[in-house]
Amino acid sequence: MTDLFTALALVLVIEGALYALFPNAMRRVIAEALSLPENHMRAAGLVAAMAGVGLVWLLRGA
Repeated sequence: MTDLFTALALVLVIEGALYALFPNAMRRVIAEALSLPENHMRAAGLVAAMAGVGLVWLLRGA
């Protein structure tokens, strides 16, 4: 359970740093995401989730 909370904390650190360092770029990213069709967003989310699972699997040596 500690690993899960550590991972969530790292997500917050990275996302917070992106917004703090590049606020205008993040606004553009959000605007672009809002203009994408729902099926493209869903596919991108699925690909990102699968890549994350694959990375965790490789890093944990399973």
